[in-house]
Amino acid sequence: MPPAPAPTQGTPGLAPTRDGRELFYQALPGPADGQAPTVVFESGLAASRSFWGLVQPLVAQWTRAVVYDRSGLGRSPADARPRSMQRMADDLNDLLDHLGPGPFVLVAHSGGGPLVRAATAARPERIAGLVLADVSDEACELIFTPAFRRLEKFAHAASWLLARCGLLERCYRKAIGVLPEDVLADLRREGFSMPVMRTRGAELAGLVAALETYRNQPPVLPDIPLTVISGALADFGMSERIRAAANAAHAYRARQSPQGRHVLAERSGHGLILSEPALVAEEVARLLGVADARG
Repeated sequence: MPPAPAPTQGTPGLAPTRDGRELFYQALPGPADGQAPTVVFESGLAASRSFWGLVQPLVAQWTRAVVYDRSGLGRSPADARPRSMQRMADDLNDLLDHLGPGPFVLVAHSGGGPLVRAATAARPERIAGLVLADVSDEACELIFTPAFRRLEKFAHAASWLLARCGLLERCYRKAIGVLPEDVLADLRREGFSMPVMRTRGAELAGLVAALETYRNQPPVLPDIPLTVISGALADFGMSERIRAAANAAHAYRARQSPQGRHVLAERSGHGLILSEPALVAEEVARLLGVADARG
């Protein structure tokens, strides 16, 4: 009987946190003689490692590429304490401690953006660069309006109800259908349950509180390469008005860095890590200083 194929997202492992929890991760080793920084991926709100199932293998052509599950997502046990941004950033830094001395490039999507900025500000000496893919950003004033908060609460309540009825996965079926078979199986099994919705609520509270704080006290980043990628299209949950405001905030964030770069994913909305994975990988490659994903 032939051996089972290797998992698309790599060898599994467990990283201990400072308070005794464990974070599940998977690592692709990259080239044997690779000298580039390790790339670590941070998923969006309530999203597991599986959402990086197209980008991570592309990046692993050039360097070690690691995905992980925050507490309460994927295969990482839930956290009994509130999911503040600082706590989630501490967890990410604990994962990096486990992976080695660095340097690291951090790649984030959506609500993972503020998290990697906080983690970088806490331990700047080992971060070689950031790639932020359609991330949440406090420079977008529209997200602090009462109307947006009502939309946010409605979206969470709707997700909760759909998960309770066993229908949430259907809303994502087309978008996630592009994932490799084993990654898709993991996501369907792990990504749309009621425990995940409880984690989503806890993470949302932490994200909202952090963004409010960052309006006056943003994380201080070192002078490192920073690429911000924006989706070009309005899509489900993101009107043209919200899209324009988000992209303006992304452009602003890139301008705050001496090495900042703003890129538009012309064919994508918020889910650009699924719809344009090669573009995301190319931007990581550019930051690493290696050949791009198209050769």
